Amino acid sequence: MARLPRLSIPGYPHHLIQRGNNRQPIVADTQDYQVLHQLIAEQAKAAGVEVHAYALVDTEFHLLATPREADGLARMMQGIGRRYVRLFNARTGRTGTLWEGRYRCALLQADKFLLACMVELDLLPVQVGLVDAPSGWAWSSHRHYIGVGTDRLVTPHPLYWQLGNTPFAREQAYADRVAQDLPGSVRRALVDSAMHGWALGDQAFLAALQKQTGRRLTRAKPGRPRTKPLA
Repeated sequence: MARLPRLSIPGYPHHLIQRGNNRQPIVADTQDYQVLHQLIAEQAKAAGVEVHAYALVDTEFHLLATPREADGLARMMQGIGRRYVRLFNARTGRTGTLWEGRYRCALLQADKFLLACMVELDLLPVQVGLVDAPSGWAWSSHRHYIGVGTDRLVTPHPLYWQLGNTPFAREQAYADRVAQDLPGSVRRALVDSAMHGWALGDQAFLAALQKQTGRRLTRAKPGRPRTKPLA
């Protein structure tokens, strides 16, 4: 079965995942994290993409981003991937591919899943055992959103600004969301949708998007499609 083309629509947030081939490390040290962070910032700006949240860990990286043009995400990820692999291979004396195939991507219904996706990215370093708390990891957008530092890569989404009327109120409200964690079903939906390229939203959102795009947006039901009986 031919795979569906990635769904990328300007103005909508998308959750992107790029993993190391066979789950191998994609960073060797702090310098690699710095280089990858810088490349993401440069390529996002060049491609007209706003990065709302991110998480870089040993074997993968995740982005929550909104493109201004239909090919913005593809141009950004191509720029990151090609340049980073060349630099990483040169530094580590390796050759060949670094990535586990093409990057994965899911379009999200912002009011339902954007803040949840931010929380999921912030908690990723904890989930993979790198730190005990999100604030202990320097290579995610968490510190930016709780007021610990300023990250030039991050462009807050309007939904973040609605969390409070002052910077302190927004930071505290967001920190509380992260502390509450996510239901397992939401976490699985965020990862599964990105890995399979499906849009993630409620039925009304998906129905409207279906009319706009004309392509399948969710997993097909198992089994053969029904055929009408012969007359």
